[in-house]
Amino acid sequence: MTSDGSEGRRAALTIAGVAILWILITMTGGWLGWSNRVRALFDLFALAGMGYGLWLTWRATQARRKDRD
Repeated sequence: MTSDGSEGRRAALTIAGVAILWILITMTGGWLGWSNRVRALFDLFALAGMGYGLWLTWRATQARRKDRD
């Protein structure tokens, strides 16, 4: 792992991208009249993406700690 901050940027872009896509899909689903079941499926995808972003954040933190020690 590198200490140039690329892991942190990747985590931030992942979380921001998932949040923007989730908002757009939620709005689109309401506009197109998707069922609650379909909307819940996309909510679960967004939750998984946020979990991945948190995992990337944890990895970036661990890399920073390792470089500091």
